[in-house]
Amino acid sequence: MKILLCDDSITVRKKLAQSVKSIIDCEIIEAVNGQEAVKFYNENNPELVFMDIVMPFMDGLEALEHIIAKDPRAKVIMLSSVGTKVNLQKALKSGAIDFVQKPWENERLKIVIQSHLKEGK
Repeated sequence: MKILLCDDSITVRKKLAQSVKSIIDCEIIEAVNGQEAVKFYNENNPELVFMDIVMPFMDGLEALEHIIAKDPRAKVIMLSSVGTKVNLQKALKSGAIDFVQKPWENERLKIVIQSHLKEGK
């Protein structure tokens, strides 16, 4: 099981990796921006992707569009901070399957992971 985490903050990626690993046994792949996320998605075909919206070089919305164009069944869960409601709505319309508000609660993360992995890839 592979899960791709994409956030420009190393602190967020490390905390998210710890949280995810406490919920499910998996290999974590980390990307620092949307460009890396698209590249790593294509190379690794992860079961789930957690994608920040606001990042340099290529933001999460653009990366989401690239990933969904290549694999319409991709399971991309957006990470959003307070104040990104409009972008979050765009992400859900563009193919994101869910979202997690930052800072997240581990229980919410667990529900999201379990519900989307049950559906298969």
